[in-house]
Amino acid sequence: MFKLFAHSLLRRLIGPRMAYGYRRHDGARLLHTRVSTAAELQSPQQLQIEDHVFIGHFNFIDASGGLSIGEGTQITNHVSVLSHSSHVAVRLMGRRYWGHPEPAGLTRAATVIGPYCFIGPGAVIAPGACLGRGVLVRAHSYVDGEFPDFAIVGGQPAQVVGDVREMDAAWLQRHPEIAAHYCGIGWPQAPR
Repeated sequence: MFKLFAHSLLRRLIGPRMAYGYRRHDGARLLHTRVSTAAELQSPQQLQIEDHVFIGHFNFIDASGGLSIGEGTQITNHVSVLSHSSHVAVRLMGRRYWGHPEPAGLTRAATVIGPYCFIGPGAVIAPGACLGRGVLVRAHSYVDGEFPDFAIVGGQPAQVVGDVREMDAAWLQRHPEIAAHYCGIGWPQAPR
């Protein structure tokens, strides 16, 4: 019994926590943004993040090539959001890669995640990817390229597999009072 209590207490004392409020590189205080203490944020000075964002546990958020995360976006757990990639450079240059100022094969590309997106667990957002407003990324997807507003994307590589407006329509019919707030713009016209 004591071991169980000690384990529970230890987990509460040193386990990951959600930190409320985030100070952006320009000094803006984002009071409603929550970032896990177990998330790794690389190059925060290159991160343009808006308020009401959630970044969960055990994520790797790389902004070294430029990264924009729109208002209300949720990044669940075990997600990699990348704005650079060195896997080609390391193969091409071998040991010469380390410390080289401009390694051959290094990719840097700004990544954009629009407002009110949801990134499922285990997803990888590749350098230069661009997600429109309200995009839902399914778990374990590899996202590379551009995706339109309201898309549901999934797979490896990810492709459009649906539209969130179809999924959300029933909720908005049951709760018409929230339609004006949908994805920060109000309820758009339903998809074809």
